[in-house]
Amino acid sequence: MTETVKKTAKGAILYDRQVIREIGEERFAASGWLHAEPVSGDLRAAGRGNTMFVGNVPRQFVLRHYMRGGLIGKIVRDSYVWAGEDQSRPFAEWRMLAKMADSGLRVPRPAAAQYRRRGPLYTADIITVRIPNVMPLSGYIKDKPLSPEFWQSLGAAVHDFHDKGVCHADMNAYNLQIDNDGDLWMLDFDRGRLLPPGSWQQKTLSRLHRSLHKVVSLDPKLHFRQQNWEQFLEGYFDASRSA
Repeated sequence: MTETVKKTAKGAILYDRQVIREIGEERFAASGWLHAEPVSGDLRAAGRGNTMFVGNVPRQFVLRHYMRGGLIGKIVRDSYVWAGEDQSRPFAEWRMLAKMADSGLRVPRPAAAQYRRRGPLYTADIITVRIPNVMPLSGYIKDKPLSPEFWQSLGAAVHDFHDKGVCHADMNAYNLQIDNDGDLWMLDFDRGRLLPPGSWQQKTLSRLHRSLHKVVSLDPKLHFRQQNWEQFLEGYFDASRSA
């Protein structure tokens, strides 16, 4: 990983020369690419409509504009209070992703991130390498019931992230992505942190549990039941005991 910071007229760009050799502000807009398409998905899997696939095969990227959620997002769309470059959301997420990818965790490789200041506020964007052939857990459980072994392996994979101190601020059925081999990838680490063991581990598990119940309430035909959660926890705690 080669970290480079490039100052711009209104902010700065952080990028990895080994992933994307040259970059300018134009790359943080869909119009800056020959090919760009919105990320789409069922059951709100596309997030807040702020994410695009850009570039061409064999190497595509994911461009995401930081948007506020919740009640505050109805008032303040995409601005954040400036607290310094290292504390900016895109730089913090970029560096966290780089550490995790370098340690072998299944996360997107960060390519570039930028902030643009407007007085005491800033807006932000991040570009990551697109992971091929993945779908959100909310979609993976759509077609048929999954085996106990799948849920156990999913629990063990989440434990691997926790064992390395990865605290995901919004671990849900959309940010957990499954590839063609049934392996777990984790996306969207805005506000994520690397922490020592603590109560945050149970809190993230509870958040995932609520998310799975929520997607089933949106589509009762999805294949998730309480016994699947028990299988997930079995895999999680088995991995904990053998760590």
